[in-house]
Amino acid sequence: MTKPGIPQGTRDFAAETIYKRNHILQTIKSVFELHGFEPLETPAMENLETLMGKYGDEGDRLIFKILNNGLSDPKNMEKAKTGFDLLLQGKNTTSLTERALKYDLTIPFARYVAMNHGKLTFPYKRYQVQPVWRADRPQRGRYREFTQCDADVVGSTSLINEVELANIYHTAFTKLGLAGYELKINSRKILLALAEQCGGADKLTDISVSIDKLDKIGLENVKEEMLAKGITAAQVETIVRYLDLDGNNLEKLQALGALFSENENAQAGIRELHFVLEHCREAQLAVDFTLARGLNYYTGIIFEAKAPAGVKMGSIGGGGRYDDLTGLFGVPNIPGVGISFGIDRIYDVMEELNLFPENLQTKTKALFFNMGATESLATLSLAANLRTAEIGCEVFHEPAKMDKQFKYAEKKSIPFVIIIGSKEMESQEAVVKNLKTSEQEKIPFIRLVDYFLHQ
Repeated sequence: MTKPGIPQGTRDFAAETIYKRNHILQTIKSVFELHGFEPLETPAMENLETLMGKYGDEGDRLIFKILNNGLSDPKNMEKAKTGFDLLLQGKNTTSLTERALKYDLTIPFARYVAMNHGKLTFPYKRYQVQPVWRADRPQRGRYREFTQCDADVVGSTSLINEVELANIYHTAFTKLGLAGYELKINSRKILLALAEQCGGADKLTDISVSIDKLDKIGLENVKEEMLAKGITAAQVETIVRYLDLDGNNLEKLQALGALFSENENAQAGIRELHFVLEHCREAQLAVDFTLARGLNYYTGIIFEAKAPAGVKMGSIGGGGRYDDLTGLFGVPNIPGVGISFGIDRIYDVMEELNLFPENLQTKTKALFFNMGATESLATLSLAANLRTAEIGCEVFHEPAKMDKQFKYAEKKSIPFVIIIGSKEMESQEAVVKNLKTSEQEKIPFIRLVDYFLHQ
């Protein structure tokens, strides 16, 4: 007998959880559509070559690869053994795997744009809500299968897009009750300037990946990691001076301008940050030079959203500009910028702060009691009338003691019960009881729909 279980890092979602997740998703989707974004879906799996090399070495290691069909066939056994040997050497081979579960939504989106750019109207604004998979170590707020919720604009270099995306964060978080959120902002151009100050642009990835771990492992461990990557002690001190810049948003930008006064990339990044800060008055933006976003494809403004103070949670959203992502697929010069909402983490934060509306689970408005064969035929007809009017209801599946039927309604948080026995059949009036208030009244059959439309 097989013991039931699910893979580590995945979850089942019961009805109560789904209602709450849908509340989050529907809220965010409505904000996307208010800003002119349209939906898109891409396959759960992509060709391996589409994904590999796009997320840095650490990201590549977290991609779930799908074994080719037929590897157990004796004809393919030698090929499979060779493939496994190469895999153990850290190499990928088409003899073993050619497809993978998607790691995020951005690279598949770039692939879609590259394949369809001749048909799209630019700027193309899309949102996408789908599961993604990462072979990560499961922990609170981090899963191997989780839902991403993205909005991207491609075909425009205008910083108005960054302002709009920051406003989307603000509107969505405010509607969800996360008024104390913080939206951190930085620029990869500034990080590129830092790399140039430390010996060259080729150090950008090593520096960014290390800085991105600052909150998790602390400054001393970040310094040790950078030294291990071949960054000199003098260069590490330059990075530490950069990380120590402090003050309000304006003071930080002024201090950075002085530190990198001769660097064109730094000055360009500062100008872009000034623009977004000046034109985005509502969003709670905080310039944070420790923000790195370790993914290789970012080229300009980068964002990271944090939960309200007091909640121990990593980022609940993030994104940035990637001005040549489609160039990875042979279609250069299509600039883009996008953001992502961490749905699973937002759920955990809202649960901890008790922010979900009380009535989310109550989709069924009323339960018709089953009082016998004759009466149940009448209730089926009346239930059909309610459903035609978009009023959710159930008919209890069999005749049973009233206590059992009451308990069923209470366990499912059904707010009303409708009782129709022989007397009610004669009078053509149903007994409707409000389980929250314990009040009950008689409602004529022909007025049931109108009664529940006003509840």
